[in-house]
Amino acid sequence: MRIRLLLSLLAWVHLGSAQPAPEIWTFDNLRKIAGHTVTVLGHPKVIDSPIGKAIDFNGVDDALFIDVHPLAGAETFTWEAIFRPAGGAFEQRWFHLAEQDPKTGADTGNRMLFEVRIVDNQQWYLDTYCEMAGVQKTLMNRKALHPVGPWYHVAAVYDGKTLTNYVDGVQQNTAAAQFQPQGPGHTSVGVRINKVSYFKGAVHLARFSRRALSPSEFLKAPAK
Repeated sequence: MRIRLLLSLLAWVHLGSAQPAPEIWTFDNLRKIAGHTVTVLGHPKVIDSPIGKAIDFNGVDDALFIDVHPLAGAETFTWEAIFRPAGGAFEQRWFHLAEQDPKTGADTGNRMLFEVRIVDNQQWYLDTYCEMAGVQKTLMNRKALHPVGPWYHVAAVYDGKTLTNYVDGVQQNTAAAQFQPQGPGHTSVGVRINKVSYFKGAVHLARFSRRALSPSEFLKAPAK
């Protein structure tokens, strides 16, 4: 009896701790990303780089739209990306996850964002934003400046209590937050979902995990 009880308890712990595998998006083509249909705006280009293939955006009219919100339903998450900013306009939204109304298909306003702010066409800092059911959090550290040109790893981590963002594993900012999971929707890369604030630079990879990772678990930051 005790053995059966112990085995049942161990099975319950195992099932309760099981986590879905992260979803990885590799930006190496303009047709499908991780099996998801891609709609192309403008003329983004697939390029070779020291870290592998990537998609380059001109900062004027290039963008991708993908028919899924990869973190829909996530109660906790880690959203990582590897990208290369290349100067240009001050405000650039380069990754946008948007919830849609299931009845109308319209964007609800609930969203998750990665943006950059370009300073003097030479440096940048990270802007991370999340909104759900009226709860809004913006993470920016204007003093944490990075040179444009190199490849970088960025991450947004939500553990159910706090939202924190990182560049190359170094914390940029954090804030207390209580977010509900977002519903299904879609994604834009290289521009805001309503086609403003275009991005100049390239995107190589994204990874979406449905748990809060520690910096030691992040994807490896590119060598500078």
